[in-house]
Amino acid sequence: MAESQKELNENRMRNLGRFAELLPNVLKQVRNQGAEAYKDGVLDAKTKRLMAMAIALGAGCRNCVLGQATYALECGATKEEILETISVVVSMRGTTGIAESLRVIQLLDELGK
Repeated sequence: MAESQKELNENRMRNLGRFAELLPNVLKQVRNQGAEAYKDGVLDAKTKRLMAMAIALGAGCRNCVLGQATYALECGATKEEILETISVVVSMRGTTGIAESLRVIQLLDELGK
């Protein structure tokens, strides 16, 4: 993968800022729903973010994958926890799970993890 995943993630964040300017009420609703879904409960936020990353990998959503991987790291996920989550994705999705997971592995490398 030649393109920088860190740069793609930074671009995602810039575009999200533009989305917020154009559709502030829509983004506010999405963020409120996310705040409720990802808050600590029976499952902690880190576990929920790892689950979301796994779902994003299965769906093949580049922006979601980068966002959820970043959020998982911010919630304290380790490289090993992310890799173990990827192994579950691969067990369920096979080679298609590997394909998008390469993006996360590259992001971890670029972040020095």
